[in-house]
Amino acid sequence: QLQLVESGGGLVQPGGSLTLSCVASGDTYGYFTFGWIRQAPGKERERVSCINSSGKIEYMDSVKGRFTISRDKAENTIYLLMNTLKPEDTAVYYCAATPGWCDSEFEYWGRGTQVTVSS
Repeated sequence: QLQLVESGGGLVQPGGSLTLSCVASGDTYGYFTFGWIRQAPGKERERVSCINSSGKIEYMDSVKGRFTISRDKAENTIYLLMNTLKPEDTAVYYCAATPGWCDSEFEYWGRGTQVTVSS
């Protein structure tokens, strides 16, 4: 079992920044790929970014150059630094984990944290 707890969401103006955190607990933390997945009202889920235990990283096109994913193995934490935020980034952001890669089915999910980009 793996437990995931997100934090760091909030309200930010366009052009602003936020850092999301996801604390993972469980014996096999080191073997998972972690992803940030977002869902806006009325829209499908989007895989924003993923990182695996070897440091392989992937981003969806619309966030490349603005978002940075990282993981601190000592702290069992995954981060998503979001810069130059846009209103279209508004969504609930979920931390999720899979034993495969980013295109696999995510087996473990956090409860999500709301990000709202608005003036």
